[in-house]
Formats: sequence, structure tokens, C-alpha cells
Amino acid sequence: MEYRVAFLSLHGCPVARLGEKDTGGMNVYLKETAKQLGKLGIKVDVFTRVHDPNDEEVIQLGINARVIHLKAGESTYRKEDLYQAGPEFVENVLRFQKHENTEYNLIHSHYWLSSYPGITLSKLWSVPLVSTFHTLAKLKLKAKAEEKESRRRITTETEAILQSDGIVVSTDSEISDIKELYFKSDKTFKHSKIKVITPGVNLEIFRPGNRSEAKKKLKLSTRKMVLYAGRVEPLKGIDIAISAVAMLEINEEVDLIVVGGDSTSADIVAELKELASSLGISERVKFVGSISQSELGDFYRAADVLIFPSYYESFGLVALEAMASGTPVVASRVGGLTKLLKNGETGYLVPFRCAESFTEKLEVILSNPALQDAISYSARRDAIGYGWADLARKLAGFYTSLSDQYSLVSDSAVEIV
Repeated sequence: MEYRVAFLSLHGCPVARLGEKDTGGMNVYLKETAKQLGKLGIKVDVFTRVHDPNDEEVIQLGINARVIHLKAGESTYRKEDLYQAGPEFVENVLRFQKHENTEYNLIHSHYWLSSYPGITLSKLWSVPLVSTFHTLAKLKLKAKAEEKESRRRITTETEAILQSDGIVVSTDSEISDIKELYFKSDKTFKHSKIKVITPGVNLEIFRPGNRSEAKKKLKLSTRKMVLYAGRVEPLKGIDIAISAVAMLEINEEVDLIVVGGDSTSADIVAELKELASSLGISERVKFVGSISQSELGDFYRAADVLIFPSYYESFGLVALEAMASGTPVVASRVGGLTKLLKNGETGYLVPFRCAESFTEKLEVILSNPALQDAISYSARRDAIGYGWADLARKLAGFYTSLSDQYSLVSDSAVEIV
């Protein structure tokens, strides 16, 4: 019997270039999860908003997995305004579904902007709804006081948690966070529907290699290299990375390469360049922009260490990719990173978000080749335990259990009537 799942990701497309605004770990998660579920025989349609006028409506991701681009809102909409496009998105999903005469067994909604479409379609199709939020508003506000999140987002997330038949999170700490921040005063809320399924990493793209050869391939200098990879936004703490490199005793021999960002983050990049200039290291701080996954693998292999001074990460896929590449990681002691990294063994967790603390750990690694090699070996060893195929198997089991429960409840309701 055919089993088909609708992934809803209003704002994040799995085939968008990484490092651009609003692209990152979630996009990788969508692409890899859909592909692996497809290999298991589950048909997956990833419904997302048209993000480029040249996009084809349907793009094949792999066996049984495809991306469906649908119009939803104006191209000028900012991310925070995309909730307005929810009704149009639902309408076009229904149009596509009716045109293809397909039926879905389950809906998996990704990020809060997809919550309204998820709840609506779940009711219309009478199928279970699974939600994955990837980040939560209240966690971001808790992590950095300067962050701003709308009341609409918080209300939508709260409603989605209640309405979902299942919720998938990356770490045990996220269960505690949901209960503490969203339902602390609600003693009736049961967390049994929340399932911890750890994300994976592509071990073929992200693998160890010769550092010098990788630098030569990327046309980088032969100096030591500290890498930052991810979105360019204040929550990621790139200013801390620049300040930390500037305080290195050997900073004349070290480059900081920032991978990520596009035209929409130009103002932030300009501010970061100004900071680098004021600290006297502008010539050694380079902004690469958004790149492909295969290119990102080369940058990890070229780097001596990854710096990840984020204020919050629900999981920290970038850190896992670096580990798989055998690149030591110096990261903030926040969110999922505390479970992913073994302090002093696969990298270092910095408890304070100040440049001096990061500088100290960078110096330890950059000045000790033997330690760097030992961390590299341990990091790769641990990363091998994280596979997208394993995630897909666990997710498939969760889907079918929810479908079975949903079917039993529906049959019971019919009998009562």
C-alpha cells in the first residue's frame, strides 16, 4: 500500500543555495530527510513557496521525493510577513493535489510559518499532523535579549504544539524547553507526543581530507584558517568570531573565512567588515557568500578550526558537518551543541559569549598540531554515528504509528455515530 507524506515548508526550499537569507540547516534537513524517506518507499512531496522566478514547479529530489514550488504571496514579502501568504499557499497545495489526484497519509509541517497550512490541511484531509519547528520564538528571545519576535509567532507556535498529533525535536532539551517556556502553567499538557529524532550528516560530502590541497583548490592563502559557516545574522555571533581572531597572539598568521550571506545581509556584512577594520584585521577576514554543499565540504577540509559563537542552536548541523570533516569545533555552550560536542575531545564548548573565551580555545588548537589531530580523529569518529538514513527509519516508524492511532480514533468515532 502506497504511503505518501506532504512536507510543508512555506519559506524554506530544500534546493535553495545555502548561506543565503533564511537558508541553512532546515533546508538541508528537508532535502536529506525527503530523499532518505523516498529510498524507504515513502513518497514525499515537499511543498514550498516559489523563491526564484526561474524555478520549475516540480523538481525531482530522488527516488519517490520531489519539491513542489507554489506561488504564495508577493516576492517582496519579508520573512516575518509570510504568514499572510498562508491561505494562498493552502489553496495552491489543494489545487496541485486535486490536479494530480493524490491522497496524503500524513502532513509534516516545518517552522512556524507552515503551521497554519499544516493545521488547515490536516483537518481538510483528515490525516495526522506532525510539526517540527527547528527554532522557537521564546527560545530565541531567551538566548539574546536584543532579539525581536512577534506575538503572532508565539501564539501560532503554541496553537501548533496543541493541534499537532506528533512533534519531532532534535534533542531531549527541546522537550524541556517546550514545557517550560510554552506550557509551564498548564499541568494538563502531555509531552508524550513529542519524539526526539536526531538529525544526520552526509558523510560522503563531509569527510576528512588534505588541508593544503583543499586550500589550494579554493585558492586560499597558506595561513592558518578559522572558519565560520552559516547564516549572516546577529544571533549567530559573527562579531564575536571577528573579535576573537583579532585577539589571537598569532593573528597575523590566521585568516577568518565567513561562509554565508547574500545581498539581503549586505548591511550586516558591512558592519562586520567595519568591525574587522577597526580591529586591524580587515585583510585577513574574507566573506565568501552562499555556496553549494560540495563547496562547503572543501571549506571544512581547508579549515584548521570552525568557530561557532551562536547565541542559540536547536541542534547545530554546521558543527556536525565540521566534525564529519575532521575539523575541530569551538562553539557556544547552547542548545543542541551541548549534546553534540564532547568538550575537550571533539572540540570545545565555550560557556560565555565573549571573544576572550573563544580566543583562548582557538589558541589551544592552533598552537598544538598533535591536539588538533587528536580532536579531528575523535570528531570524525563521533560524526559517523549520525546518518540521515537512521533518521528516516525512525521518522517512518513515527509516521506509521501516528497513522495507525489516527485510524483507530477515526474508526471509533464512526462507530459511535
